[in-house]
Amino acid sequence: MSVLAAHRLRWAVTDTATLTGRALAHWTRQPVPFAVGLLFPVLLVLMFGYLFGGAMSVPGGGDYREFLLPGMYAMTMAFGVETTYTAVATDTARGVTDRFRSLPMASSAVVTGRAVADLLHATAALAVLMACGVALGWRWHHGPTAALAAVGLLLLLRFALIWVGVHLALLLRSPESVAALQIIVWPVGFTSNAFVAPDTMPGWLAVLAQWNPLSATVAPCRELFGNPGWGGDSFAGSTRSTSPWPGRCC
Repeated sequence: MSVLAAHRLRWAVTDTATLTGRALAHWTRQPVPFAVGLLFPVLLVLMFGYLFGGAMSVPGGGDYREFLLPGMYAMTMAFGVETTYTAVATDTARGVTDRFRSLPMASSAVVTGRAVADLLHATAALAVLMACGVALGWRWHHGPTAALAAVGLLLLLRFALIWVGVHLALLLRSPESVAALQIIVWPVGFTSNAFVAPDTMPGWLAVLAQWNPLSATVAPCRELFGNPGWGGDSFAGSTRSTSPWPGRCC
């Protein structure tokens, strides 16, 4: 590596750390939105696990909450795209991004700083939700190595969606248009295997759920955690747990 390239890399890393610190400072100065973002998935788990969970049965004797939690972990990663979008769109609308571009700093740090901060946020949200799951009786059954591999898959999903949020925010440039993003994120999230098996859905909807990228993350996570799941022909159902869900609700 040349001296010039090494110098640029050093400043890119330094600027990324500075902008990551800026995002972390926002969390400490505005703790309520940060706390709500961490606790909202917990509310969903309680609602689906206890309000609707009594109507769900897992053939083979599996526990529905053990089936639900890996799906909720992935849903939390998917919902994080709204956080990324709002933060980047707000900076763009207020001229902060243009100000960064005018400064003598690495241009890549504007987005990489946001990516690192959002990945840290996702890690905190996942830790809180997993602690909630343990309190509700959820467990991983294939050892810590497999559990860490599942966590890595979930964070990889979040990392990929960070760039989707950054791209859409720079394209639309309006914080208010996050409502339009929610119209896309929520149906995609619910049209997956996160809450119920695709076999319980109408045929055409089951196909969409099986090939949903979110399902492709949830299925191997259930396998790695050792939680109830099922096999299938698509990449989203290519793993099989010890407690299959062949397909009936109630």
